[in-house]
Amino acid sequence: MQGTIKRLVGDKNFGFIGTDGGAKDVFFHASSLQGVQFSDLNVGDAVTFEVEDSEKGPRAVNVNRA
Repeated sequence: MQGTIKRLVGDKNFGFIGTDGGAKDVFFHASSLQGVQFSDLNVGDAVTFEVEDSEKGPRAVNVNRA
């Protein structure tokens, strides 16, 4: 999937990605990043990712800067 970084919570190393389809924003954690450091991301950055189910709902994994 493709999306855009909508919100970053730097002190907790997580954020939310808005999907291009306009569905609900998807949670991601810094541990799900591939080829980019959390500190290098900015709101508005385009990313690609996959979605998997977790105990707390859907989350983005294999997040790469597009």
